[in-house]
Amino acid sequence: MPAHHEALLIIDFGSQVTQLIARRVRECGVYCEIHPFTKAADAIDSLRPKAVILSGSPHSVIHQGPTIDAKLFAMNLPVFGICYGEQLMCDLLGGKVEAGHDREFGRASIDIIKPSPIFKGLNDNETVWMSHGDRVTAIPEGFEVIAVSEGAPYAAIADEKRKFYAVQFHPEVVHTARGTDIIRNFLFEIAGFTGDWSMASFRDEQVAKIRAQVGTGKVICGLSGGVDSSVAAVLIHEAIGEQLTCVFVDTGLLRKEEGAQVVALFRDHYNIPLIHVEAQELFLGALAGIDDPETKRKTIGKLFIDVFDAEAAKIDGAQFLAQGTLYPDVVESVSPSGGPSAVIKSHHNVGGLPDYMELKLVEPLRELFKDEVRALGRELGLSEQFVGRHPFPGPGLAIRIPGAVTPEKVKTLQEADAIYLDEIRKAGLYDQIWQAFAVLLPVKTVGVMGDARTYEDVLALRAVTSSDGMTADFFEFPWAVLGRCATRIVNEVRGVNRVVYDVTSKPPGTIEWE
Repeated sequence: MPAHHEALLIIDFGSQVTQLIARRVRECGVYCEIHPFTKAADAIDSLRPKAVILSGSPHSVIHQGPTIDAKLFAMNLPVFGICYGEQLMCDLLGGKVEAGHDREFGRASIDIIKPSPIFKGLNDNETVWMSHGDRVTAIPEGFEVIAVSEGAPYAAIADEKRKFYAVQFHPEVVHTARGTDIIRNFLFEIAGFTGDWSMASFRDEQVAKIRAQVGTGKVICGLSGGVDSSVAAVLIHEAIGEQLTCVFVDTGLLRKEEGAQVVALFRDHYNIPLIHVEAQELFLGALAGIDDPETKRKTIGKLFIDVFDAEAAKIDGAQFLAQGTLYPDVVESVSPSGGPSAVIKSHHNVGGLPDYMELKLVEPLRELFKDEVRALGRELGLSEQFVGRHPFPGPGLAIRIPGAVTPEKVKTLQEADAIYLDEIRKAGLYDQIWQAFAVLLPVKTVGVMGDARTYEDVLALRAVTSSDGMTADFFEFPWAVLGRCATRIVNEVRGVNRVVYDVTSKPPGTIEWE
């Protein structure tokens, strides 16, 4: 935990959107941490929280779902239960939860029937996002109903005296129109937080922390070309200067000319010692003939460590390895319900490094979400063009080429992707889109170009909007922009004769988008 900050504890019962609670809390300027229900008591002792939020869960209170010690409710702490958190609160405090009633999934309308500080500034009727099968049928002594919905007579309840509040819906998702206001009200109107969490204070604290951890030792930072490792490198360089050496392994799977941009930024602009390893042939050779996407990931990840380790061994006296590990990586690696992290994060070293590397980890961003990393990058003076760059997967373009990866396919995809992003920028749309990229499909189609018949590849374009990176919807492109993208790609990129636009949405609860 950063020093001298008020803290909120989020107890995680396995909901796929628990991270969104933390995102909303951080957006309000309050520091928080997520801990699994199995570690709740230890987290309270170490974090000394000023308030607690109980997350949702895919489990059922009725069928012995995850629980906590009821002693939490005797600690004089404000508590906010969300969905399963409401049901668990009622179950532990003497209320009743039942199954078999009307279920509610998706958007719903609640009527606020009693004024409450948690609903300060809201209308009498609000749109929320419900996701529950069980429901509360009796509330504990001391509680009263403050909001109802068609399917939930206890949509929101409160024990104002003990500062216990609970809702059956999910205020953390964007589909709840005033959800952030509800969370903000709990933080400031009820729990009394002052909002002392900022990137400026985080920067100063991390610089001091890095200096204390590293001392006079040397640090190696593995640059991927992405925002996370780059912000980590600039922050560490501010703390220890020439004690940092960056190793940039160019896999040949980056976006067009991205390798040159990374070298120019760190070697020329920041004057940070940089080793540029041009390993394009090595990586493309290792991927030859591999179709399975997870095998691609593991092949790239292992080879990256091998190449990086070989370069690190050449740096005399290196004791530390810096990584751009983020808070979602940490949370998913200890998911209380098993979670998808074992597959999704297979290219991260969240749990540590291979023993043979004999290096200690420096992870200055492990308390931050992606948007906070961008804010820190701006605080450090990185250009908006860099920190606002769309997310890019660790395995690079290899997973945007379904099927076998070849040098020819990589070049085709790089050229098409560059045109796509160029047209988006020219149209002034880049910052409206959370992530845009091209995918070279393993499909060929017959086409006619001029007087010749062609049999060439199909390219898919994807663009999504998101406020959190966990839920997303397709971007509604102006047809003229899509037309220009398609025309340029077909005309300028050899081997592509058809372009399609993917309008797939990303529902609440999914973790990663590539």
